[in-house]
Amino acid sequence: MRITGVGDVVMGAAPQLPPDGGRDLFTGVGDRLSGDVVLANLDQALTDVTTSTKCGPDSSGCYAFRAPPSYAERLAEAGFTVVNLANNHTRDFGVAGLQDTREALTAAGVDHTGMPGQITYQRVDDLRVATIGFSPYGWTQSLLDIPAAEDLVREAAAHADVVLVTIHAGGEGSDFQHTRPGVETFLGENRGDPIAFSHAVIDAGADLVLGAGPHVLRGMEWYQGRLIAYSLGNFTGYRALSNDGPKGVGALVTVELTADGSWLGGELVPIRMADPGLPELDPEREAVEQVATLSHEDFGGCGVDVSDDGALTPPTC
Repeated sequence: MRITGVGDVVMGAAPQLPPDGGRDLFTGVGDRLSGDVVLANLDQALTDVTTSTKCGPDSSGCYAFRAPPSYAERLAEAGFTVVNLANNHTRDFGVAGLQDTREALTAAGVDHTGMPGQITYQRVDDLRVATIGFSPYGWTQSLLDIPAAEDLVREAAAHADVVLVTIHAGGEGSDFQHTRPGVETFLGENRGDPIAFSHAVIDAGADLVLGAGPHVLRGMEWYQGRLIAYSLGNFTGYRALSNDGPKGVGALVTVELTADGSWLGGELVPIRMADPGLPELDPEREAVEQVATLSHEDFGGCGVDVSDDGALTPPTC
């Protein structure tokens, strides 16, 4: 089975929306968004509700991201099969905006995950795949309650051949590229303990952990025969996400697993989020160097090896 994952996706923040209804948002990455499971962290609401419940009309330094429900079709056309809604922006326009998002995705044929107790199942030929999303926020499936997360992963593993966990975890920005042991805080919020959480869900039966949220790349760790990608960085952020410095460097990761979730191979495809926030293949391949360096600096002998051509090789740790 082939699983492809990217990081944070914001297709526009109304009224700043791309031309032609966003039909060219993902053309810069060609046919790279392919696989049995193609996952993104959808960091916005898809709704026609115009009043944000998070940001007041005169607020500054507050970000509420919204695009029309029709933009769910852009995700389907690009090749995404499932998106994570467990993050800090899908409820920017309240419960109604979140519900509109879920309905729009379903209508477009894109699965979603991340709500409390939600396990999203997908059939791939004769195999059953479970995807579960987590974030630090109480209206989502919380990654702050590790025992509850372990129970949910065990339930998924009992009913599926492969279990994919996706997390929105950790601080944000260029100061948070390193993954350190312990709880991370940002803007006064508990953003979870990404390492302890990821290890726990793998021990409970997860076969792959893909992360987003920091808006920068982080290293990759090999744990108990499974890959953890702690953050894949920014992927799309049309006039909404900064691409300054490390925030403009992202990655697309494709992983091949056997029917029982064991590793067959993987590849990191370097992406750059070019002005005005569109993903394109990076000829400078900056993500390869960043992830290779961060993986070994943060995880030592258990950091995943990344070759110059992007091949991911498990270490012997």
